[in-house]
Amino acid sequence: MTHLRIALWGVLPYVVLTVLVAGSLWRYHYDRFGFTTRSSQLHESRLLGIGGPLFHYGLVLVFAGHVIGLLVPESWTDHLHIGESFYHTNALLAGGAAGLAAVTGLAVLLWRRLRVPAVRRATSRSDRAVYPLLAAVLLAGLTVTAGGAVPGAYDYRTGVSVWFRSLFTLDPQVTLMAQAPVTYQLHALLAMALFALWPFSRLVHAFTAPLGYLTRPYIVYRSRARATPYRHPASDPAPRSHRGRPPGGRTAGLPPTARPAAPAQLLPEHAPRARDAHPERG
Repeated sequence: MTHLRIALWGVLPYVVLTVLVAGSLWRYHYDRFGFTTRSSQLHESRLLGIGGPLFHYGLVLVFAGHVIGLLVPESWTDHLHIGESFYHTNALLAGGAAGLAAVTGLAVLLWRRLRVPAVRRATSRSDRAVYPLLAAVLLAGLTVTAGGAVPGAYDYRTGVSVWFRSLFTLDPQVTLMAQAPVTYQLHALLAMALFALWPFSRLVHAFTAPLGYLTRPYIVYRSRARATPYRHPASDPAPRSHRGRPPGGRTAGLPPTARPAAPAQLLPEHAPRARDAHPERG
């Protein structure tokens, strides 16, 4: 059992991190144009406009909550005079709302993918593996968040968070994670499985988020007014000749700047020059 705990909480996180980084670099090198969501908006846009923002904005808030909960030590919040009850109440409300938004958005997207035939046909094998796993990770996270509302619940800041930060010092405290409740362990294992599949699915599009749009300068468009508005020949037809064509051929009715230039007259090589044809008399 000790070897299993070491393998799960001391070795597996580094294996998953290696697969995530190396797989993403490999995917970017060999399939750079595959860093895309393979959007199906052309097939259906109404449900996508509802579920897409709910899922993505909820997921961003969930990620921010995990960064604060796992990376910020308890001593920092104590130094800022933030009480434990206040911290856990806000984590419960904000984290629960963000998780519900992400789960609701994912449910709408899955319903759309199952109900719309064109979207269902565009579903790849990696999608069939990632979508259920993503739903399981979110549901497990909601279960963990709801369990924190019970009086005397497990304090993850003294267990799971300390284990997570110890991974960055290359000294994982396996015992802390092994003593955590099963719901926390299940949530962590499902999350690691999701990160292992990340480079081989459409989730890689998260690495191409257009963050530059937030800081780039504004683009100014200027219009150039015409002194004389151009009139299409059809609006002012030219007089027709007896053969049905306007005088001047196909370029009749066009402004002078729109007519093709006449080709230059080139003399054949065997044609005599004007000086040779009329030599000067001596």
